[in-house]
Amino acid sequence: MEPRGYRMVVSTELNYVKACGIAERQLHDWIRDKGYDPSGLDEGRTEIAPHATLDRDSEGGRKGAYSRWRMRETPSATSGTWQSTLIVRSGLEEQGDRRTWVQLDIEHQPAREGDFLKRANTPNIVRPLLDALEARDGRADVAAAPVFIEAEDVDDAIEELCDTNRRMPVVIATVPYGKDPDDWSRTVVEPLFRYLHGLAVLYVLTPEAQADFNTALEYHPVFGGGVRTYLPGVDPAWKPDAQRHPIMSRRTIDADLRRAASILAALPQRLSSRQPLPAALLSIPRQRTRPRLTPAGADVVQLRSDNAALTALLDEAERAEASRVDEINGLYAELAKADQASNELRGENEELYEKVQESQRLNRYLREQLQEAGQFAEAHTPAVAADIIYPQSFSQLLDRLHELPGISFTGNPKTTRALDSQSVDNWLYVAWDGLLALDHFARSSADGAASGDFLSWCKSDPSSAFPFPAAKVAMRESDTVARKAKLRAERMLPVPKAVAADGRVFMQAHLKVGGGNTIAPRLHFYDDCSRSGKVYVGHLGPHLRNTLT
Repeated sequence: MEPRGYRMVVSTELNYVKACGIAERQLHDWIRDKGYDPSGLDEGRTEIAPHATLDRDSEGGRKGAYSRWRMRETPSATSGTWQSTLIVRSGLEEQGDRRTWVQLDIEHQPAREGDFLKRANTPNIVRPLLDALEARDGRADVAAAPVFIEAEDVDDAIEELCDTNRRMPVVIATVPYGKDPDDWSRTVVEPLFRYLHGLAVLYVLTPEAQADFNTALEYHPVFGGGVRTYLPGVDPAWKPDAQRHPIMSRRTIDADLRRAASILAALPQRLSSRQPLPAALLSIPRQRTRPRLTPAGADVVQLRSDNAALTALLDEAERAEASRVDEINGLYAELAKADQASNELRGENEELYEKVQESQRLNRYLREQLQEAGQFAEAHTPAVAADIIYPQSFSQLLDRLHELPGISFTGNPKTTRALDSQSVDNWLYVAWDGLLALDHFARSSADGAASGDFLSWCKSDPSSAFPFPAAKVAMRESDTVARKAKLRAERMLPVPKAVAADGRVFMQAHLKVGGGNTIAPRLHFYDDCSRSGKVYVGHLGPHLRNTLT
C-alpha cells in the first residue's frame, strides 16, 4: 500500500520549553488562518469550529516531557476526516539524547469503509515551523527553502550525505549550463521542490561547486539541470550503491514541472512513512481523548451533549482502528512481496553460483589444453571481458533501443521514464541486461541458432554472451491473472497489426526487473521471432496489478 499521509520528523537544539512555545504559536497562527478560533485551548477537547475539534494532552516527568495537539476536521458527512497531529518531545537524556524532537502527521480517514484515501499535501504550518525551530536532521539544517551549495561548502555537503545519523533524503538540484542560478532556483527548483518541505534536505548545487562535488562523488554525480535524491547511507566509494539514489533528468522536469514535482516527492513521502521513529517519539503513550469534565448538577441538556460527545469519540476510535487495520494489511501485503522477492533472489544467486562454478571448470579445462599444446603464455593470460556500457537513466535506455535490432518497443515511454525518479535498486542495470539478452535471443532465433522459448535460452550455453538469470524470467502469469478480465486487460499490450489484427496481444511473459517495494518494475514482452524475427516489449514500468495489489 503506497503511503498517502504526510509525516515530518525533525530535531532542534532548542530546549523543550522554547520549542513547545514556538510550536504552539505556529499552531495558533495556522488555526487562525483556517478561519477557526484558537482561543481557550486547554487540556482535553476544544471545539474550534462547527466541523473541527482540537485535542491536547501533555506529560512531564523523569522520562522526559511531551505536548501533543490533534486537530480533526470533517467538512461534510461524506468528505471523511482530516487529522493533523503535532508533537513536541524532549530527548531521552538517559540515552544521551539532548535534542528536542518535533513530529507532524497529516492523514485522511475516509467517511465509509472502502472509500478512497486522499493524499495529504504539505501543510502551510511546515515552512514557518521549520524556520522558527531551526530544524535539523543529523548534521544538516532542514530549511524551508533550498540552500545553495557553493564551492567552499562541498566538503560539508559530502559530510552531511555520509552522516550515519541522517534520516531524511537529501535532494540536490543542479543548474544547467548558461542559466543564472538565482533565476533557475526561483522559477524551476522551488516549484519542483514544492511537496518536499519537511520531508528532505534541499540544496541547489552552483556551477562553481559542481566539478568539485562530482569529483568527490565519482560514482554518485549529478549535473546538467538534473536532480538527484540521496537516500540515507550513501557510500561514495562503492559503485553499486549509486543505483539506490535516483536521478531525475532535465527532460522530465522540462516536460511537465508539476508532474515532475509529484514524482520527485513520491520516494521521500514513502521513506518518511516507513522510517522507524526515534526512540523518544516511540515512547509517547497513545492519545486517549476525553471531553472536559462537566460540573456537578448539570442539566439534562448538558448531559445529552456530553453523551453525544462520547458517542463521537467512540466513532473516532472505530475509524482510527479501521485505518490501522488497513495499514497493517497493507504492510502484510508488502511483506509477502518482500518474501517473494527474497526467494527469487535466493534462486537467482544459486543459479549464478552454478554458472560461476561451471565457468571456472571450463577455464581450468581450457588452461590445461593450452598447456598440453605448449602455449604456456596464452594459458596464463587473464581473459578480458567486453565492457557493457549501461545507460545512465531509463530515458537514455529508450534512446538507445536502436542499438538492439531484435527489440521493438511498443510500450508507453512516459511510464518507463517515470522510473528515473522511483528507482531504488539496480533496476536500470537489470533492465538493460534483460534487453541485451532478449535482443541476442531474437537474432539467434532469426538465424536458426535458438530453439524453445526465452526461459530455455537463458538456461542454455549459447546465452552466455549476454546472460540473464532464469530466476528473473516468467513465461506465464498465474491462472487467476489470466482469468480475471481486469487483470488480463492490463496485459493486453500493443503490437503492430501485422502481428495481431486488433493491435494487441496478451503479454504474460515478463522479466522481474526489481522488487522489494510497491513499484517492483516488470518488463513484459511478446516473442514473435518465428515470424518477424522480433521481440516486442509492451511494458517497462511498475508492476501491473495482480492478486497481491
